[in-house]
Amino acid sequence: MHYLRRNLVPARALAGHPSRSQRGVVLLVALIVLVALTLAGVALIRSVDTANLIAGNLSFHQSAIHAGERSTELAVANWLEPNNALGNVSLFTDSPAVSGVGNGYIASRQDPAVGVSWDDFWAATLATQAVTGAQDAAGNTVSYVIQRLCDSAGPPQAANVNCATSPSSNSGGSQTAGGLGNLKDSQIYYRITTRIAGPRNTVAYIQTIIAL
Repeated sequence: MHYLRRNLVPARALAGHPSRSQRGVVLLVALIVLVALTLAGVALIRSVDTANLIAGNLSFHQSAIHAGERSTELAVANWLEPNNALGNVSLFTDSPAVSGVGNGYIASRQDPAVGVSWDDFWAATLATQAVTGAQDAAGNTVSYVIQRLCDSAGPPQAANVNCATSPSSNSGGSQTAGGLGNLKDSQIYYRITTRIAGPRNTVAYIQTIIAL
């Protein structure tokens, strides 16, 4: 005797292959997560690069400032102090360039016009008179110009020269107790403008006012 047997179809086959659908969703989610992680990694790398660039620029800027301060000290020691002796009139007139090389001293004040940057003013007016030193170990090239803060060249006592001076002060002591002492000579103000050109196109300016 033979019995008829029915072929039973698995229920999962009748349900539209749910296991295959689930595998497709997992793949899509994994791709989205992978893209998000990639973008996060790129953002982190760019953030680190930016931080390193900023730190490097700050380091170069500080190096330029230190080089400029050393140059300012040289300007005082090599030019202002030696030419400030009694009877020396070298500070009354501009120091002419020698063989196209400036001596770094101008006997009158010069400022950039309104809307003109100091860098443009330096290139157009001060560069030919500036003293430029050799490049240092950090890659900084320093130049400086000394300007007497007067309206024009000439002896500071002249009426049209009109120099900026420090206030006169009285000298004290037992001989002048209760009365006015002799007035000291007013000191003349000088402005030292230092330009530093360093690595990565770093350009910095330092201005120092000296009274002698």
